[in-house]
Amino acid sequence: MSFLQSKGWDDFLALCQGAESKAILNELCDLLFTLEEKQQLALRVELVKELLHGEKTQREISRDLNISIAKITRGSNALKTASDQLKMFIKNC
Repeated sequence: MSFLQSKGWDDFLALCQGAESKAILNELCDLLFTLEEKQQLALRVELVKELLHGEKTQREISRDLNISIAKITRGSNALKTASDQLKMFIKNC
């Protein structure tokens, strides 16, 4: 069984979906993630949004977010597999 098919991952998604408020979701993330993990997730969100907006080059994103070109490439490659619906959802958030 792969990681993404595990019961733990399904449970995590259910917990996130069931959070009744942003405060509860934030508290859940405080419980489950270290500060470094939350920072990395936040950075990944910023990276994906920058890539979707398409207004900056990868070098500009690298400089502005202080991340490597390799991380940007991984984010870009991940976006290639994302549905148009998900991309629009992220753009609109």
